[in-house]
Amino acid sequence: MSEENHTRVKEFILLGFPGSQYLQLSLFVLFFFMYVLIITGNVAIIFLVRTQTCLQTPMYFFLCNFAFLEIWFTTACVPKTLANLVSQSKSISFTSCLLQMYFVFSFGCTEYFLLAVMAYDRYLAICYPLHYNTIMSSTLSVQLALSSWVGGFLVISVPAGLIARLSFCGPNIINHFFCDIAPWIILSCTDTYLVEMVCFIMFAIVILGSCVITLVSYIYIISTILKIPSSQGRQRAFSTCSSHLTVVLIWYGSTIFLHVKPSIETSLELTKIVTILNTIVTPFLNPFIYTLRNKEVREILKKVFSRGT
Repeated sequence: MSEENHTRVKEFILLGFPGSQYLQLSLFVLFFFMYVLIITGNVAIIFLVRTQTCLQTPMYFFLCNFAFLEIWFTTACVPKTLANLVSQSKSISFTSCLLQMYFVFSFGCTEYFLLAVMAYDRYLAICYPLHYNTIMSSTLSVQLALSSWVGGFLVISVPAGLIARLSFCGPNIINHFFCDIAPWIILSCTDTYLVEMVCFIMFAIVILGSCVITLVSYIYIISTILKIPSSQGRQRAFSTCSSHLTVVLIWYGSTIFLHVKPSIETSLELTKIVTILNTIVTPFLNPFIYTLRNKEVREILKKVFSRGT
């Protein structure tokens, strides 16, 4: 194999959030606090669903998968970010960078698929309530969840394989707090056109595909809810999907900011800031959204805490 096929730069520097030591420590405390709450909140959701018989339904099965996903999604990038904020050395090896990128984006794609599956589940529950238990069987629930996980990891395999073949022989400073694809591949001294096109096509399929499924599902959901004669019935029907809809709006809102940009080079700082929404803020808010906006979960939490006191 010729020398040009080898990666010349073996180590990269994650620039993160440059600034004073006070800023670094402040961000460390903030991110650490949010990370602990993300883990605690999502573990609590999983524990609650697994221990409460009344929550053994497809909707909460998917919520368990979503909570488990959020734990690993944040764990893929936040611990390294925390370490870099309090360390003089912000280096990361090529292999570690590739693995971090692969897992962060795999979990991210899985989240798109799971949100679409959860929207489809709510569509069946509201539009076909009499046939819901027959259609959304435990077998189908497992198949849909498993497909989301497998699909998320398979989609990123192609871009990851192409990035692994790139050569890096010049600058090694990645202008981000984790190994994001855009600020990383611009450092390559080889042509990245194929990588950029494959990433664009893959992400377009994932984002637009999941968005269409979610959007169509909610069009039917809203039209069905509006046909319910009583206001109490409409409110009860909408309450079963309001938590998911809130998460969808936050997730896709930050996605629009991340992908509607003029060019890679001129938007790295904006991308870095908005990425915090997806990797830290949204996973931080999700447990609160699914507990505070879900009447069934709130009632169970009240019973749990009343027993404890």
